[in-house]
Amino acid sequence: MCGIVGFVDRSSETQKEQVIEDMMNTIIHRGPNSSGKFIDEGVALGFRRLSIIDLEGGTQPIYNEDKTKIITFNGEIYNYQSIREDLIAKGHIFTTHADTEVLLHGYEEYGVELLQKIRGMFAFVIWDTVKQELFGARDHFGIKPLYYAQMNGTFMYGSEIKSFLKHPNFVKELNKEALKPYMTFQYSALDETFFKNVFRIKEGHYFTYKDGKLDIRQYWDVKERESRLSLDETVDLIDDTVVKSIEAHRIADVEVGSFLSSGVDSSYVTAVLRPEHSYSIGFGDKSYNESVEAKKLANMIELNNESRIVSGDEAFEYFPLIQYHLDEPDSNPSCVPLYFLAELASRDVRVALSGEGADELFAGYQAYGMNTKSKVVKVVAEGLKKLPKKTRYTLAKGLKGKTFHGALHLYTSLAPAEDFFIGQAKVFEETEAADLLAPEYQNAPTVKEIVDMQYDRIEDDNMSEIKKMQYLDMHQWMPKDILLKADKLSMASSLEVRVPLLDKELMNVAEQVPTKYLINSENTKYAFRQAAARHLPEEWYNREKLGFPVPIKDWLREEKYYQIVRNVFEQDFVSEFFDQAKILAMLDGNFKGENDDRRKIWTIYTFLTWYQVYFINDGEKPVPEKIEATKDVVA
Repeated sequence: MCGIVGFVDRSSETQKEQVIEDMMNTIIHRGPNSSGKFIDEGVALGFRRLSIIDLEGGTQPIYNEDKTKIITFNGEIYNYQSIREDLIAKGHIFTTHADTEVLLHGYEEYGVELLQKIRGMFAFVIWDTVKQELFGARDHFGIKPLYYAQMNGTFMYGSEIKSFLKHPNFVKELNKEALKPYMTFQYSALDETFFKNVFRIKEGHYFTYKDGKLDIRQYWDVKERESRLSLDETVDLIDDTVVKSIEAHRIADVEVGSFLSSGVDSSYVTAVLRPEHSYSIGFGDKSYNESVEAKKLANMIELNNESRIVSGDEAFEYFPLIQYHLDEPDSNPSCVPLYFLAELASRDVRVALSGEGADELFAGYQAYGMNTKSKVVKVVAEGLKKLPKKTRYTLAKGLKGKTFHGALHLYTSLAPAEDFFIGQAKVFEETEAADLLAPEYQNAPTVKEIVDMQYDRIEDDNMSEIKKMQYLDMHQWMPKDILLKADKLSMASSLEVRVPLLDKELMNVAEQVPTKYLINSENTKYAFRQAAARHLPEEWYNREKLGFPVPIKDWLREEKYYQIVRNVFEQDFVSEFFDQAKILAMLDGNFKGENDDRRKIWTIYTFLTWYQVYFINDGEKPVPEKIEATKDVVA
């Protein structure tokens, strides 16, 4: 795991050596072990390394035999050894045992087809000194971040946007179109980021940059191919592939630990991996303390588990630093415990496995079709799903807006996904956001326009509604929220997080799973849970999904933390974005118990905190005061 930065700039006035050093130093947390760079008249490539594989020989940049191609790479390739053998047989000469060099020679040998062969998480660039061309790619799911900007004759790229601030040709400007969608989605929902003219290379895409022209193309996408597998066959296939994926993801020349929550996903991974160290996080109130349940499981399956309690004081003191590391505002409350969980794990290990991905691949979210607790309603809905599509859609129209018990569940079970589903987070309705925002922030793509960009790409007219929802989440919620925070907040503590449940081979399995084994009247993630049952007690494999429980409701009704938020809401700069009187009234009403607008308040507070960091304080890294952490609990 590493960080990459660089730029193509033929101006003799740019001090390439100093600029690339400054950019690299900005992301030193991604690679504290070593650094490297390549500079010529047209390009500067920079690299920070966290040593995981080939600890002595994997320093980058790495060159091909005649030094006409140079690579910098962030990530891990899990099948690099077999590809390496093929390349050696074809005559390529290797100077290291690192997966990085496999990418370089692989690109020489296979070209873009290399991206179809590799299995892993990655963002890499290759500079061709002969063609004067830059080639780069991001992994299939967007596990590893990669941003770019074209400004003042310079093309710049990097693992984190904050590195761009160090380039003299970078123009920092707020993207005014990003705020309104963020209010609904809770994350930066557009392909253009919160920084004007800074974009993401999307998941499953590669690019070439030559002679001032950027060409971006897609090389991979989800291809649903629902099968007629029986339940037993489905469960066998899932478990076999999960076990093999975890085995592949544990390859490292350093110790590998795991995150452990109270949910099935990380528990499944930990039970199979059986690491020397597992890590959990919690808050003071037992109702928010997942570490208690994680410790129970660790004791049952005889594993070491280390946990710690995060206080409200720590959460608020470190919150600006958390938003600094994220690059863009993300009001997902789980960002707070994730930051502290990664910091805890980083004390012992450089690599930790986590459970991200299973909910998107195997339908683990309640929003996919668990809008009632009534068993009868669930069974009726499952029966109605078997009706022809036209009939289902007609029934849904009649149910829309009805308020009788079970109506919402029946409607969402029958209606086209694109009529109601926008992803896993919905904070503000668009009309609510419009009511609070200043006029110059009203002009933005609508929520429907954003999600329709994904729905319109679905080629299979017969795809089930659940699989449509999964497809949307795979291209919105997962790369722009879940994976982004997992990468940024782990690398903040120089920790590599690997996600074996979000793997190319496991995706091949998930594409085949019959919809009835994804979610049904019994549970979400049904077949996946049956696979996990081979390794976990029932209390864990059938447990309802909680996510990272965070006590923001309690915090915002406690005088001390309410005042912290209110002090931000009262600042003069806030009126540029919001109707200040209205958001203060919302905050005060929540504090008094007159409303429960905690998520809305947290979303506004997150944006304002991020804006303070990057625009008022000019991107300077916040330095939290020393707070004595609650004593760690070791089992």
